[in-house]
Amino acid sequence: MKPEPHFKKHTREELPEHMKADLDAAMELHGDATFTETFGSAPHMYDWYLNDYYKKVFYSGRIDVRIMELVRLRLANIHGCAHCNRGDRVAAREAGVPEEQIEGLDDYENGPFSEKEKAILAMADVMVLTNPNGSVTKEIYDRAHAHFTDGEMMEIGVNMAVLCGMAKFIFAYDLVEKEDYCPFIPATQAAE
Repeated sequence: MKPEPHFKKHTREELPEHMKADLDAAMELHGDATFTETFGSAPHMYDWYLNDYYKKVFYSGRIDVRIMELVRLRLANIHGCAHCNRGDRVAAREAGVPEEQIEGLDDYENGPFSEKEKAILAMADVMVLTNPNGSVTKEIYDRAHAHFTDGEMMEIGVNMAVLCGMAKFIFAYDLVEKEDYCPFIPATQAAE
């Protein structure tokens, strides 16, 4: 489903220079650049998300980028963000995630994943927006703690919180294309 936001969509010419390449890349990958176009109204927030969050936190933390990409793709798959699924698949491949893992995320417990990867993907399942009553049980904590320190789990958890919060934002404001199975389709579109 193509996004239909209430926010103004800025033309390429209206965007700050540094956002134009992102718009072009979004059009090439997604055939839609609503996310970038709407952020033309708040380029400083766009910059915070891409530069301060992604570059300084997501990609520059203590956690192996492959693990972070698996977690991000798992969240996007469950949330049904078509925009995220396409972009996150590219990023996962670039980080060295094998295709069989990308394709096996739906059944990671039985797929080609290490125990470490399975443990953190189980934590992602707790964090997803579709699991409002989820909590990290002692069993889930102990499973992850066998592979990660408390500090690392804290870092991964905060990353998941930011990703899930951003997912809620982009769904609530209809800024990205969604998969047909996305549970966050606006009531006005679901009725069609």
